[in-house]
Amino acid sequence: MANDRRQFLAATTLFGVGAMTSASSQLHGAEKDAEDKKQGEDEISCSEDLMREHGVLNRILLIYEEGLQRLRGKSDITPDVFSAPATLVRKFVEDYHEKLEEKFIFPEFEKQKKLVDLVSILRKQHEAGRKATEVILRNSAPDQFRKEEARQEIVRSCEAFIRMYRPHEAREDTVLFPGLHKLVSAKRIAELGEQFEEQEHQLFGEEGFEKTVDQVAAIEKQLGIYDLALFTVK
Repeated sequence: MANDRRQFLAATTLFGVGAMTSASSQLHGAEKDAEDKKQGEDEISCSEDLMREHGVLNRILLIYEEGLQRLRGKSDITPDVFSAPATLVRKFVEDYHEKLEEKFIFPEFEKQKKLVDLVSILRKQHEAGRKATEVILRNSAPDQFRKEEARQEIVRSCEAFIRMYRPHEAREDTVLFPGLHKLVSAKRIAELGEQFEEQEHQLFGEEGFEKTVDQVAAIEKQLGIYDLALFTVK
């Protein structure tokens, strides 16, 4: 009887320790899963980062289109309708987004001689876009904007900019960026993401992307085109 009692106590003690160990392991596993999930939510790949910046550019193209429509309709329009989005293009798209592509993304393809024709065209289009933006900024200065010739320059430059950048960013999103993941290692992709984030913080401070989106939204609200429902097909 005494021997049976000792065996019973040993078994229950062992069960208790095992249960505690199992519970602790489950708790640790849940904490690790939560941490991994949080890191996954916080980390954005370099290509995803560039693609969401294309979303900012697309919204600026819509602003340009609205400005052009009002200009053609002889509506009372102020020069900041063009100067404000053009300034964002210069600071965020040309001096930041495109510089990242030119410094970090394009060379990866050029070094391995992949998609070199596409990369060459993309580089040339960056240069052409900067020239168009310069024309828009120059002619949307208040003194210039009063002149009919300056307004026509804005129309021609905006139309050319829109026509070029829609296929430009579409080709990057569907060919170049997917190709990058086949070309370089996951480690290199992660390194690029960190470099992009560091550059963003240096130029725009914390939440630079979010601040830029807010600036675009403010222009949309000024023009009355912020409500997404306005674009729903009737």
